[in-house]
Amino acid sequence: MPIVTIQVTREGSSPDRESVTPEEKARLIAGVSRLLLDVLHKPLDSTFVVIEEVETENWGWGGLPVRTFRERRTGGG
Repeated sequence: MPIVTIQVTREGSSPDRESVTPEEKARLIAGVSRLLLDVLHKPLDSTFVVIEEVETENWGWGGLPVRTFRERRTGGG
């Protein structure tokens, strides 16, 4: 029984959204499940997919909080 965890930042897929939509999550679940069926021959009904949304302030990149890293990378700070 495969268990797949997908972590995404709670930013949404466009500037007007603060999180991944239920439709996007459903597509992720379907796509990952299908991939495991195609590659490992795991039945869809035995595959579990967990989506975890991580608040932006709870992760970092390059030794910095991600917002600071992004600002420095784009020259904004």
